[in-house]
Amino acid sequence: MPASQYLPCCTAILLVLLELVLAQYEHLGYPPGYPEPEQEMYTAPQLPPDTPRIQLRLAGEKRKHNEGRVEVFYDGEWGTVCDDDFSIHAAQVVCRELGYLEAISWSPSSKYGKGQGRIWFDNVHCTGKEKTLALCESNGIGVSDCKHTEDVGVVCSDKRIPGFKFVNTLPNHNLNIQVEDVRIRAILSTYRKRIPVTEGYVEVKDGGKWKQICNNEWSQLNSRVICGMFGFPGERKYNARVYKMFARRKKPTYWDYSINCTGNEAHLSGCKLGEILSKKTNGTCNGGMPVVVSCVPGRAFSPSPMAGFRKAFRQEQPLVRLRGGAIVGEGRVEVLKNGEWGTICDDNWNLMSATVVCRELGFGTAKEALSGGQLGQGMGPVHMNEVECSGFEKSITECFFNKESLGCSHEEDAAVRCNVPAMGFEERLRLSGGRNPYEGRVEVLVERNGSLVWGTVCSDGWGTMEAMVVCRQLGLGFASNAFQETLYWAGEVSADAVVMSGVRCSGTEMSLSHCLHHGAHITCPRGGGPYSAGVSCSETAPDLVLNPQVVEQTTYMEDRPMLMLQCAYEENCLATTSNQVPANSYRRLLRFSSQIHNNGQSDFRPKAGRHAWVWHDCHRHYHSMEVFTHYDLFSLNGTKVAEGHKASFCLEDSECDEGIEKKYECANFGEQGITVGCWDTYRHDIDCQWVDITDIKPGDYIFQIIINPNYEVPESDYTNNIMKCRCRYDGHRVWMYSCHNGGSLSTETEQTFPGLLSNQVTHR
Repeated sequence: MPASQYLPCCTAILLVLLELVLAQYEHLGYPPGYPEPEQEMYTAPQLPPDTPRIQLRLAGEKRKHNEGRVEVFYDGEWGTVCDDDFSIHAAQVVCRELGYLEAISWSPSSKYGKGQGRIWFDNVHCTGKEKTLALCESNGIGVSDCKHTEDVGVVCSDKRIPGFKFVNTLPNHNLNIQVEDVRIRAILSTYRKRIPVTEGYVEVKDGGKWKQICNNEWSQLNSRVICGMFGFPGERKYNARVYKMFARRKKPTYWDYSINCTGNEAHLSGCKLGEILSKKTNGTCNGGMPVVVSCVPGRAFSPSPMAGFRKAFRQEQPLVRLRGGAIVGEGRVEVLKNGEWGTICDDNWNLMSATVVCRELGFGTAKEALSGGQLGQGMGPVHMNEVECSGFEKSITECFFNKESLGCSHEEDAAVRCNVPAMGFEERLRLSGGRNPYEGRVEVLVERNGSLVWGTVCSDGWGTMEAMVVCRQLGLGFASNAFQETLYWAGEVSADAVVMSGVRCSGTEMSLSHCLHHGAHITCPRGGGPYSAGVSCSETAPDLVLNPQVVEQTTYMEDRPMLMLQCAYEENCLATTSNQVPANSYRRLLRFSSQIHNNGQSDFRPKAGRHAWVWHDCHRHYHSMEVFTHYDLFSLNGTKVAEGHKASFCLEDSECDEGIEKKYECANFGEQGITVGCWDTYRHDIDCQWVDITDIKPGDYIFQIIINPNYEVPESDYTNNIMKCRCRYDGHRVWMYSCHNGGSLSTETEQTFPGLLSNQVTHR
């Protein structure tokens, strides 16, 4: 090859190699002072005149602001997009139309929950260059053969297009404002120091700048919506004179629009957009000032300096409660009626009714109204069905419901996720060294010598309850494991020092700092580092609940000779007095069957793996949990008079609800567990399924069963792990009555039964 031809060829190869080498380092960014490449600035799209005018938003369950179900507003109605033929190119169009730089991914099959209304687009084909989803090829707007189980979702980049500005293309249309684009900014110094922020300017992010809203057309109903979306149940009056003085001193920058809310919207984006404001040349609105809201927090969130906040979460209303939720402000809705707690059927369940529940409990508006027992199934009666609320009721019990409509099962239990105030708790805790964001060594931010430092938590006594609080504080769901050794997770070296010890939680706290702990005097015998506390979290958890009716129906008494109780004797299933009796004597046993259901959202599995199960030679079986249940008999003054315990020698699916297949079977050293929707039945005629009442005198007693008493396996609700019955023994017969699960009756009724009120305080 001539040299003249060889050189250009080499140059081309070198340039390609250089591009490949530089590509390796793109993720590192540019050094300080080096000019970043120019970013594209937003320009409003110029659309052909015949383009259907639509608006988009992201919605749905468990999501960040930049991801969710794709929803389309057209012809006065919100609808969804089908996942048929949807692609990353279509996701790119959606994300850019919403003001994000690009699409990261998309999700089929209603990952973010099923939407409502019309399915506006089906078989969408985009090149990725279209200015709006309406310009992509499809079957035609509103033409679809899909169901809402096929609703598509997208994940967009965190970064916004620089200068993105909301453009209203629809007259009097709902606002298209993302959650993170509205804030309450504390103005007065007294409110700036408080957490949460309850009073200040309402500001909207527009074109990358925060702007105030003119209060000329502002109403109390608008304030109600703003407070609700920030987690507050109501609004109140404020001192307008002080804010007028402030507005004169510092010139506001006003947003272009007014807002018109009915007061029932869950978020500002549900309100109507008002007129474009005519602003004076000096930048003030005609005779007005910036909108100010002052919100009333629920009792659990009363504002105070962070250092002084020590309150654990408590329910406010005795008539309504949430159960089975991972974090504060979410759960299955239960109402108290005739002294008994029951659930609400999901027929007609919507955001308006869910918001009434949320406000009643001291939260804000509802983020989601969940149906189909998504946060676990309840027990007992279904008290309400086809609930319809106006949105202004003080309690869900005041709403209309169909008293004649019966036949709802617990598979249709309604649940809610409420907006709660931003307390900043998640910023004072982190998981370090884990393989994913759901696990790691627990590191806390504490004040030391006037500055904030990260450190570890002493693992002495660290258990499930403490891990539950950590996962809740970080918004990561339930604990799946609590670790007392974390040598396999190399955390931040600078955070190796132990800064918190003696931690004891009840499990209901919103922050680890609210739990009992040693304070400034740290005591940790094994030290930190590899012996620091750790957790792994999970979005779901099991929930074991005993069937009280089965206990009532199967109770009987048996006199059994000691000769037939040798295996039970070896496993400590008899009263201590059995040590001194002759082999030909009898023991009197209170026998019964127990049927234990898993009503949660994930399978119940023993904490110990198969390698750690214990073989019991006498009974010829493996114990996967050394103690699975406690059986206790109390006198009416609360004194324990007899006890028994049941090792989990065989956790398996005895039977399941219709449509659910059994997974776990103990035979042949099989896997042990209880599947969601299945139950494990311990029959009355097996060893240790009893209480030894040989030494008990005839009389009236309280019988109590506790499942998973040592919290070995995390559950979504421990309050229902306890069951109590009234028990009568006349010396010849024994029977149970008034059997019920913990938390199923009113507090007043429950207090007439001695023993534990719930499983929250036992065996710690």
